[in-house]
Amino acid sequence: MHAMDTMDTTVGRRFVGSSPREPVAPAPHRLVARPAPTLITPRRGWGSPGLAELWRHRELLGFLVWRDVAVRYKQTLLGVLWAVLQPTLKMVVFTLVFGRLVGVASQGAPYPVFVYAGLLPWQFFAEALGRSSHSVVGSAGLITKVYFPRLVIPLASVGSCLLDFAISFAVLIALMCWYGLAPTASLFAVGPLVGLTVVAALGAGTLASALNVAYRDVRYVIPLVVQVWMFLTPVIYPVTVIPQDWRWLAWLNPMSGLVDGYRSAILGRPFAWDGLAASAAVSTAMLLVGVAYFKRVERRFADIV
Repeated sequence: MHAMDTMDTTVGRRFVGSSPREPVAPAPHRLVARPAPTLITPRRGWGSPGLAELWRHRELLGFLVWRDVAVRYKQTLLGVLWAVLQPTLKMVVFTLVFGRLVGVASQGAPYPVFVYAGLLPWQFFAEALGRSSHSVVGSAGLITKVYFPRLVIPLASVGSCLLDFAISFAVLIALMCWYGLAPTASLFAVGPLVGLTVVAALGAGTLASALNVAYRDVRYVIPLVVQVWMFLTPVIYPVTVIPQDWRWLAWLNPMSGLVDGYRSAILGRPFAWDGLAASAAVSTAMLLVGVAYFKRVERRFADIV
């Protein structure tokens, strides 16, 4: 045997070199801690609206709002000008028919401003109701692939309509300046009124979106309901044309008090607080019922959309 070769008799391995090397023990297997799996189970019963869960998914809500706005005006010729044309054209038609031909009273204000002040909240409510009613079915591809609180979908549809409302409100200010109507301090009441309009639209929209999942003919009923609902709301006429004995019935329509409240805020008139209180109560009740029913049936959405 060569002089430089030695044999480790302990382990029975041959080493080449001047001195034997210590055998290297194999490294032990490292234990990697794995997170515990999360099991998502559907809620049963009526449950709670899950406000904390909605807050955790607020970034998703913002993304869906942006997506709805982008898709709405993508590849359109006029873009956001549609938010101006829709209420403006309706205002022109209503002014010619009801203001000039029929002679509907406008409480001393120019009829174009009077009717536009009523169309402003109504257009927002009708658009939000129509879009939110079809929002869950329209997001079937998203619902069946990933979990998130489904209430985000109709909420995003309502939120995306706020952009059109802001653009239409700017047109209203320009219309007031055209007729020489100076805004008053009561214009600041538009903010709370917008909040109540969102409550009413979200209440009706969540209920309609949940019903539309199970009964697809709801999407055909909603446009008819919106048309009839508009004529039951004092959009083209003042609420004062309704007899006092029957006015309580008009206040059961949540949009009646809101439309009248917008006119009071924009034209600087006294508020009908009984109508606003009734609208706030009915809108809140609609929201509670709509969200409760939505949360009750949302566990079946992924199976039937």
